[in-house]
Amino acid sequence: MKFTASQIAGILEGVVVGDPEIAVHELAKIEEGKKGSLTFLANPKYTPFIYSTKASITIVNKDFEPEQEISTTLIKVEDAYKSFSKLLEYYNQVKNNKIGIESPVFISDTAKYGKDLYMGAFSYLGNNVQLGDNAKIYPNVYIGDNVKIGDNVMIFAGAKIYSESVIGNNCVIHSGAIIGADGFGFTPNQDGEYSKVPQTGNVILEDNVDVGAGTTIDRATLGSTVLRKGVKLDNQIQIAHNVEIGDHTAIAAQTGIAGSTKIGKNCMIGGQVGIVGHITIGDRVKIQAQSGITRNVKDDEVLQGSPALNYSDFNKSYVHFKNLSKLVNKIDEIEKNGDS
Repeated sequence: MKFTASQIAGILEGVVVGDPEIAVHELAKIEEGKKGSLTFLANPKYTPFIYSTKASITIVNKDFEPEQEISTTLIKVEDAYKSFSKLLEYYNQVKNNKIGIESPVFISDTAKYGKDLYMGAFSYLGNNVQLGDNAKIYPNVYIGDNVKIGDNVMIFAGAKIYSESVIGNNCVIHSGAIIGADGFGFTPNQDGEYSKVPQTGNVILEDNVDVGAGTTIDRATLGSTVLRKGVKLDNQIQIAHNVEIGDHTAIAAQTGIAGSTKIGKNCMIGGQVGIVGHITIGDRVKIQAQSGITRNVKDDEVLQGSPALNYSDFNKSYVHFKNLSKLVNKIDEIEKNGDS
């Protein structure tokens, strides 16, 4: 796809300084820009590169005035970073605006879908599936029986949506994600073996949920595993059965949440965090990477460590921990002098 400077300025409500008809077909960092590429300058640290970049078009803040000769065409906007992000979003919308059903696919006679469907090759729609308008189902996606999916949903290649799952509007599910597999429900028996507990619930993703690549969300034993509106999950996260995650909570990669834990709204959870089951975490909680959460957490707490401590307490404790060997040596010296 090619866009001219004047077209881009129209999308961003910006002003062109230079050639309005110059065209670009790719994006680049400002220091790596070349002919035919579009870049941006938002951080003053990168200002020197605007005088050497080969990029055809550069988005800049409206107050930028070059102090040397430049070869790139400028598009001046209120906020270069936000405008570039807006352009990326627009680019993705255009790129992903596929329509039509490729071949081969399987669509059950009882499945229903809305207008402007895209369904990639080797995808599967089971019995009684309901798809809303503008659904984009990429190749090798499996959607099981009785699944309900809203409008403007994108499911990338290789994702698996198990039966009975419910997915709201404007959700994005990336490749390799598995929604609705059985929860880890087993009970030991008298022979020392494990008997499976049937997992009869489902998974519900409310509107505007993003699920990263390779992330798994297990169906509930009874009832539902629920991700409320606006939840954002990174790659390779494990959400166990009957977990509930509140509105607009964001969780980074490799975090694991055990069964029946409730997490509040607007929380921020770092990577590789482990959270035990059957606890409650309040709203607006922040958990630092690699922490282990073993207790209920109140609203607005900030935690770090394993088992996790209040963030400031952890930092104070860490100062002492770093000096532990020195303290031990001092104690040994005191004891030695005392003996003598």
